[in-house]
Amino acid sequence: MDRRVFTTALFAAPAAPPRIRAAMIGNDHGHAASKRKALSSMSEYDFAGVVEPSSAFNDKSIEMVAIETRDYQRNLEYAQLAVASGKHVHLDKPPGTSYEGLRDMFAIAREKKLAVQMGYQWRYHPGMNAVLDAAREGKLGRVYRFRASIDKPAREESPYKGGMMFIEGCHLIDRATALLGKPRKVTGFIPGDDNNLVVLEYDGVIAEISIANGDPNGNAHRYVEVIGTKGTAKASPFAPGRVHFHMEGEQPRSYDPPPFPTYTPDFAELAATIRLGKKPLYSFEHDLMTHRVLLEACGML
Repeated sequence: MDRRVFTTALFAAPAAPPRIRAAMIGNDHGHAASKRKALSSMSEYDFAGVVEPSSAFNDKSIEMVAIETRDYQRNLEYAQLAVASGKHVHLDKPPGTSYEGLRDMFAIAREKKLAVQMGYQWRYHPGMNAVLDAAREGKLGRVYRFRASIDKPAREESPYKGGMMFIEGCHLIDRATALLGKPRKVTGFIPGDDNNLVVLEYDGVIAEISIANGDPNGNAHRYVEVIGTKGTAKASPFAPGRVHFHMEGEQPRSYDPPPFPTYTPDFAELAATIRLGKKPLYSFEHDLMTHRVLLEACGML
């Protein structure tokens, strides 16, 4: 072999992993359009588009299925069938009404060495992560309060017992459990669709998550706040993002975090798990515990 050819081959960049053939089941979830756009735009995926469930399960070329209908229990059933068919899954929120169903699906996925990713929207939000990281790193001192709200500007009725807390509040319950873990007590106040409140009790910490359904300025009022003995960190609003710190003995300061690319970080992590064996950011244990807290809070368990 010519030495120049040999040298070029020796130091050439490693080939990219093969693209993941992906498909979507359902098209009417509130996140579906943005997730179609993300999957279509990413080099990690070869996106087959929205397909019938049977096509997704029976087509051996499809490796990952994103599940995006508005029937959340049906979504869990589709996820169970996808895993049984040997597919990796992105399951949008909330992941069904059954704790046992999600538990059993995770058990099969673990046995088959399949990835199952939850569709909680704010896991990769730079502003929220700045707040949670400040708490984890001890910058806020001893944390004793977590507060969050995900008010909705357009009123929506929920067909589920848990009201809008089940549909939207699950995002922020996931943020609370990501920081604080499993609560020792869960109390939900769900009088209807308009005003929902959940209180999670920990040793020395209270977390409260609320949602006002039909607040005309709901997007501007959304926030995640962590309070500690040395200061407070808050992300508000979520889009466009803004982060606020008020530390003991200091003037308040705020900044704009990097732009939040909707759903591409989620799918990039999933691709790394599927192709490169990367450990997922959130374990089956965390996701199952979070689902149990959600169902308890909503009076659905």
